[in-house]
Amino acid sequence: MTTGVRRRMGVEERKQQLIGVALELFSHRSPDEVSIDEIAAAAGISRPLVYHYFPGKQSLYEAALRRAADELAARFLEPPQGPLGARLLRVMGRFFDFVDDHGPGFAALMRGGPAVGSSTTNAMIDEVRQAAYEQILAHLEVETPSARLELVVRSWVSLAESTALIWLDGRRVPRAELELQLVHDFAALSAVSAAYDEEMADILVRILADEPADGPFGDLVGRLMALTPRVPAQRPS
Repeated sequence: MTTGVRRRMGVEERKQQLIGVALELFSHRSPDEVSIDEIAAAAGISRPLVYHYFPGKQSLYEAALRRAADELAARFLEPPQGPLGARLLRVMGRFFDFVDDHGPGFAALMRGGPAVGSSTTNAMIDEVRQAAYEQILAHLEVETPSARLELVVRSWVSLAESTALIWLDGRRVPRAELELQLVHDFAALSAVSAAYDEEMADILVRILADEPADGPFGDLVGRLMALTPRVPAQRPS
């Protein structure tokens, strides 16, 4: 039989609870629309007790973003086995899982939210981007990237971020299509760079050598071939 007496939480446990509650609220509304009173009510404690653990909303907001940033960066972790196209597609699936589940919080993390201009928030955003960048390099098995490869990978990470932010505004394009399109975007960026740089060409050839015809990259080739107009036969002069 329960007594109705609530267990007293330790300091760290209570902090983690408040961070979790804040993240849940931020998943449905922008952080600047969520008050300390709402966070306290959802956690079942008083407003002054929230301030006992966090000096203000800004510190709680940054702690919540810290957890979100760590979770988002972890979405780019993928075992280095199998074709690259399939690996990137799984990464994009997990990335959009996060975006879908934490829409307003994701937007706040990437756009700065109420902490725009904060060096702490900006550093967390940069950490997420850097983690994604390093993971892609690991999949390409490149330790010291050339200037062109760095441009390709960082451009693609930025494209994935901006695509997700635009998609959140109405979700007008099917999510699965965007996930595949972003994998195709990576191949396209690599192919364009390979046309200008021999090192990039070698990397692209190595990637494509392991790609099955029915994989994401093979799918892109098929789609492009279907768009290629038939060249009319030249008339003899």
